[in-house]
Amino acid sequence: MAYKILIVDDEKMLTELLSSHLQKCGYEAFVAENAQQTISMLNVYPDLILLDINMPEIDGLELCKMIRQNVVCPILFLTARITEQDKINGLQAGGDDYITKPFSLKELTARVAAHLRRDERSKCTPKIVSSQGLIINLAERTIFYGEKPLNLSNREFDIVEFLMRNTNQIFDRERIYEAVWGLNAEGDSGVIKEHIRKIRNKLKEATGREYIETVWGMGYRWKK
Repeated sequence: MAYKILIVDDEKMLTELLSSHLQKCGYEAFVAENAQQTISMLNVYPDLILLDINMPEIDGLELCKMIRQNVVCPILFLTARITEQDKINGLQAGGDDYITKPFSLKELTARVAAHLRRDERSKCTPKIVSSQGLIINLAERTIFYGEKPLNLSNREFDIVEFLMRNTNQIFDRERIYEAVWGLNAEGDSGVIKEHIRKIRNKLKEATGREYIETVWGMGYRWKK
């Protein structure tokens, strides 16, 4: 069965181009031009969403926040914005990656394929692990503290899984970025700091405990 890609952008020429290209690559493509159409299209259960940031009325960042509670698939922002703060804003909204306009179809196809592979691998991991009261289902990508679920984004979950699998080992931001985003990712490892901050806040709110330790000058580690 072909993967389903939802393209959200108000530029009709671009959505037609991307839709045609992705279908030629073997994907099933769906198109939405605004927030209302996007929400109505979620019933196709997309495997990945390409989401433009600069849209009228409700922009991509706000739309991402609206749907992220009910959408677990990767969300890749399409944007001409390239500042570090823009990237942080996108990650805070629940996005998984950025594709900066203008981009080549080759790059977009590679990023889509990489995210789908990573998402598929994580779904096939039939393990449940625990750490200090946390119960982590690696197959379903869920985390519970007692009976209380923790709402982590895909990237946040990946970071928690990586650190927890390597308890007490110290990793700098670059190593974490490579492990989670991939060796060939073209991005800034500085986003790790923001992800770690968000993870800590969510874990502390749910459990009252600190799980990730900062080792100054060296990096981060998951406490035993």
